Amino acid sequence: MLQLCKVTKALFISNGRSACSEPLVQREAVTLCINVSKQQPFPGGRVATLRIPVYDDPHEDLYQHFDRCADAIQREAERGGRSLVYCKNGRSRSAAVCVAYLMKHRGLLLAEALQKVKTARHVIDPNPGFMAQLERYQEELRRRRRGGEA
Repeated sequence: MLQLCKVTKALFISNGRSACSEPLVQREAVTLCINVSKQQPFPGGRVATLRIPVYDDPHEDLYQHFDRCADAIQREAERGGRSLVYCKNGRSRSAAVCVAYLMKHRGLLLAEALQKVKTARHVIDPNPGFMAQLERYQEELRRRRRGGEA
């Protein structure tokens, strides 16, 4: 079944097949698609796009993209837009990016953010490498907040 899973009012997560359904993307009024893969296509239509070229491999460095993705989702939400984050299966890479956003801009702890994304899309399961990177990101965000720069 093709579907975009709503994480927040302005954030959706899905797999590549659903993300490439132009009618679905239009129906949910998506304005930014973040494609967390090297090979998945983008949907057609007039939607801003951002590609994060990583494989679903525990050794890939997704950490380096967390801030840029989280900030792009936040900017889109602030201007009334809606973001869709997806990867091939909508389980690992896209979930990690959504969790990073919730941690940075909603102030959630890793466990809370993971649960929120899992509630929206039950199949999510970031690989062990991405989980370790999210733990590192949580510590980095904690340090920034203590230092006064978020």
